Amino acid sequence: MLNGVINLNKSSEMSSNKALCILKKTLFQNNIITKIGHFGTLDPIAEGVLPVALGRATRLFDYTLDKIKIYRATFAFGVETDTLDRTGKVVRQDDKTVSEEELVAVCSRIGGYVLQTPPLYSAKSVGGVRAYDLARKGLDFELSPKKVYIESVKVLSQCAPNEFELEIVCGGGTYIRSIARDVAAELGTVGIMTSLVRTASGPFTIENSVTLEELSENPYSCILPMDIFLRDFPCVEVSRQQTQRMLNGLEISLNEADIKEKNVLVCVRDEDGIAGIAVNNGNLLKMKTWLK
Repeated sequence: MLNGVINLNKSSEMSSNKALCILKKTLFQNNIITKIGHFGTLDPIAEGVLPVALGRATRLFDYTLDKIKIYRATFAFGVETDTLDRTGKVVRQDDKTVSEEELVAVCSRIGGYVLQTPPLYSAKSVGGVRAYDLARKGLDFELSPKKVYIESVKVLSQCAPNEFELEIVCGGGTYIRSIARDVAAELGTVGIMTSLVRTASGPFTIENSVTLEELSENPYSCILPMDIFLRDFPCVEVSRQQTQRMLNGLEISLNEADIKEKNVLVCVRDEDGIAGIAVNNGNLLKMKTWLK
């Protein structure tokens, strides 16, 4: 099984799952047969960084949820759609004109953990059904607010009357469309997201990403080692014998020079490379996720 990561640059007007299907076909045609999954869905109208894990790297999904993401978005004010973006049906309009100074003032107050209500057209599950399926059927339902982390919202420029380009730095699970709605409400108007580019997701940036077209030419050259996911983890070197002990569900002792903080996630390596991610219980190390 081939293990690694592809830093895919998804194009707009394509769903993340569609991009994944095309990528799977390309890999299969090049005799690369492995498990595959993406980290963090992008809306169909969005483009940019979509990290894709191959093989055992798919086991790292839970460790990427809190990684910082950076977006470049455009918001238009004075109009609202049912999807909170330009693809939806207009449900409300007003004549309010937003100035750049007003927008900067509102955005400068955004930061930290906030409660955010997801868009009705989202992949949130409601009784086992996707919210967007309920919304498309015209059914009435509500989504509960969830806590998300927004580091900053910065106004970059005004690109048209009542339309602005912004940079948003946030944690996983944040809906940029909801930020457009909430910022507009603070300004006494309505608003939508008209475009979105994810320029970074954790260690992956758009400058180092590859398109599906580029990947089809030489997929092997586009596969990165899964070490890139683990560069922020403290690392412990162990022997093959110690790896085998942990494989059998046993804990191993740490040396004095190793990490001493309790409940710290640690990248474990042996002579063969990355073994997995373990948790440090004081002076003992127990494997949590195997990557061998």
